Amino acid sequence: MTQALRLRPYGLRMCVLLGAVCLAGGRSFSAAPSDVKSLLEQARAFEKAEDYKGAEHIYQEAVTIAPDDPEVLKRLGVIYQTELKFTESIDAFQRALALSPQYSEVNFFEGVSYLGLNQFDKSIACFQAELATPKPHPRTHYYYAITLLSLGRPDEAIVQFDQSLVQNPNDLDVLCQVARLHMSASLSIMQKLMEIDPDSFQLHLLMGEVYFNNHRFEDSLKEYRAAQAKRPDAPDLHFAIGNALRNLQKIDEAEVEFHAALKENPNDYGSNQYLGEFAVGRHEYAAAVPYLLVSSAARPNEARPHFLLGECYFNLGDPQKAKTELLAAAQNDLIDPQAHFLLAKVYRQLGDTESSAREMSEYQRLSTAAKDKAVERAVTTPQ
Repeated sequence: MTQALRLRPYGLRMCVLLGAVCLAGGRSFSAAPSDVKSLLEQARAFEKAEDYKGAEHIYQEAVTIAPDDPEVLKRLGVIYQTELKFTESIDAFQRALALSPQYSEVNFFEGVSYLGLNQFDKSIACFQAELATPKPHPRTHYYYAITLLSLGRPDEAIVQFDQSLVQNPNDLDVLCQVARLHMSASLSIMQKLMEIDPDSFQLHLLMGEVYFNNHRFEDSLKEYRAAQAKRPDAPDLHFAIGNALRNLQKIDEAEVEFHAALKENPNDYGSNQYLGEFAVGRHEYAAAVPYLLVSSAARPNEARPHFLLGECYFNLGDPQKAKTELLAAAQNDLIDPQAHFLLAKVYRQLGDTESSAREMSEYQRLSTAAKDKAVERAVTTPQ
């Protein structure tokens, strides 16, 4: 079975539903006879009730009254497509395109029908024609990419997925497909590495990252150590080992690795950040400041270094510097309540009771919002 057929139960059905939404807000039929308008309204009612056979009969009747109306033909084609009558749908779409070659979204739906028939080259031609219209269907790039995958052309498919993400960066379907492509490529490369040398530095390093990303920190640490045994001077391994140790709560050992990482790169964001955090955790605020200054300079838009610097300056008795850093932290993270809580204390120390009250109110608002969100997640997450 081809890839297109495996995708059909989800992909084509979803496409039809999207098309139905689009058609529901379609063009006005003010120029059409009143009986055609009435028939179209009846057909939409059948569609909403998922009585597609009934809708098909109504649309067929509408076509006999208005055979030269591309919108009526388009709607008939979408109903055929919903019923997986792809050949009949293509005939209706082609009749609509003969009347108006760039009629809204018809090329898209025709391309989907060809995809359902595994006629991928024709499907691509339709999607390309749709993209040449003034306002292509929003799912054109997505289904164009699916068709390219069916032809074994993943690199070209990624280009189309990327174009789809430009239109909607939060499209879960597209993000899932891109992740699957990259995951498949990664697994293929890992298999190749295993075949060449199952004890290579590269494979140990890669497996260390895989385990780390899956929160298997003990396994990650073993792989990083194995990679280090192969290449003791490999860059960034000290940081990777330190990060695994940090997640295992082996802080003293992690600190040794981060210091070693700083010998390789004194301006490394992560090593400075974690060494600063460790020092703050021990209430060694003066010792933490130099590390945090480096990390905040490396990533000025990150809230965490600014917050920790604010905490350090507050405890070192410098409320003005603390205020500057905490305001930067609050600006860079609009939902974290902690910076506002500490700002309230700083303003109180500076004698600004009005600002202190305002920050405490914001702290309470954000804390309540965070608790409500946590409760909502707990209620809606399947057990």
